[in-house]
Amino acid sequence: MKFESILEEIDGFGPFQIFIIVALCVPRLVLPCHFLLNNFIAAEPPHHCDLSTLDDGGLFSNLTQEQKLVIGIPSREDGRPEPCEMFAEPQFQLLSNVSNGTHMPTVQCQSGWVYDNTTFTSTLATEWDLVCSRKGISKATSSIFFAGVMVGAVSFGALCDKFGRKYTLLASYIVSVVFSYSSAFAKSYLLFAAWRFLTGFGLAGVSLICIEWVDVEHRAFIGVIGGMAWAVGNMLLAAFAYLVNDWRMLIMTVSAPLGLAVLTWWIPESARWLLVNGKAERAEFYLDKCAQINKRPILSSKLKMEALSNTEIMENSNKSYSYLDLIKTPKMRQLTLLSGFVYGVASTYYGISLNIGGFGLNIYLNHFIYAAIELPAKLLVYFCVNTIGRRKCQAGTLLLTGTCIAVNIFIPKDVWLARTIVATLGKGLSEASFTTLFLYTTELFPTVVRQNAMGYTSCTSRLGVTMAPLVLMLDEVWKFLPDVIICSVAIAAGLVSLCLPETLNVRLPETIEDIEHPRNFMSSFICTLIHSA
Repeated sequence: MKFESILEEIDGFGPFQIFIIVALCVPRLVLPCHFLLNNFIAAEPPHHCDLSTLDDGGLFSNLTQEQKLVIGIPSREDGRPEPCEMFAEPQFQLLSNVSNGTHMPTVQCQSGWVYDNTTFTSTLATEWDLVCSRKGISKATSSIFFAGVMVGAVSFGALCDKFGRKYTLLASYIVSVVFSYSSAFAKSYLLFAAWRFLTGFGLAGVSLICIEWVDVEHRAFIGVIGGMAWAVGNMLLAAFAYLVNDWRMLIMTVSAPLGLAVLTWWIPESARWLLVNGKAERAEFYLDKCAQINKRPILSSKLKMEALSNTEIMENSNKSYSYLDLIKTPKMRQLTLLSGFVYGVASTYYGISLNIGGFGLNIYLNHFIYAAIELPAKLLVYFCVNTIGRRKCQAGTLLLTGTCIAVNIFIPKDVWLARTIVATLGKGLSEASFTTLFLYTTELFPTVVRQNAMGYTSCTSRLGVTMAPLVLMLDEVWKFLPDVIICSVAIAAGLVSLCLPETLNVRLPETIEDIEHPRNFMSSFICTLIHSA
């Protein structure tokens, strides 16, 4: 008896599964709040040099603030003061408009900066003067966080497959809560960066999705529900940031739901994982509980006999699987390499999500629109993956995302409405591709290494995400270079995804043998990766 057959008899999508879904949605609300938090806590408000060094106690001290800016700081073409330069000496003649000050000697800010606190009370930039020559440090904060997510994905993926899903999830909750609140009280940037790295490490365990309690027909639905929770959390981030303008308080606000998430750690262990690891009695207990809650006949005795006699599963009960098992055999190796490359979509998604300025709208509205478009995108995914299949949906959304980015390169910046519409469409498509990929990955890999595989793919995606903020900084080299890179990655990942096998209505593989030497009922899963393109 395969596990899907057992689920069919005790109901693979009843109140028991719905209860688990609801319990896991709470922590998923927190993920976008932290993953995209840098849009707000690292924001760079308008600023100019502090002119206190020019105050000699004479005429300068009697001038109004506007007059001091005129004679102390050169102006840009739009009339705003230069953010990083000041005149070496007060230029009093500028008060009579006899000169524009273009060729007058300037120096870098000598006494720090004065910040406009209209939008933000405090950010990382204002806290530690991470502007001008140091603005790269502030932008790198996001890369540091995602580096932690990348390391955490590998670690928690291995822990999930070795010790089970339940206790690993609890560990990730605790680590996330402790270090997210610690980062809010950091007294130096180095300490803050260290705590953010560890926060990302802990949240990586929360982001590893498990669909092993759900039957084949509802796997896509579960993937979309998890994505909907992400979209809601993303919209909430815009609201939280609008209401809480201090970066320390904002971190504590978005981390608060993790305290509730800790209370949900008692969700049942994956019975599929228990069976594969030879823990038939514990699996029997949870499956009995599932049958009872779903009001189906209890199959305790029958299940126990099947579990103990299932030699295919039990022969693996004493074997410890690792990341090496993802590349030991030919088809697993191909699957691993191709899926890892397709996860380049992560750099596309975050490259768009972390670049929310320049469209003529304020930062909060831009972020909210980018988040709101994810809801219809996820509904589109649910329809597409169940009609045209996972592979075509994956490739199509990626290729269309790249097309939107390419189109926006050629739209003039003063046509901000058109740019906003195209960018929002591209953002929705990138989210659709990301949602499809999370579902797709869980179906491609066998149970014995599924969380290892999720850890690996999450690691490769976070590698791309870590690079995304750095790619956005390349606009100083050529303003279109970030868009060209992100567009190229999306199109390349879309083409590679065509080499993956289709998994629509295919049972989840349980062992590596199911990938390398499939049985008859999994014949639709055995197409070689090259010929399935």
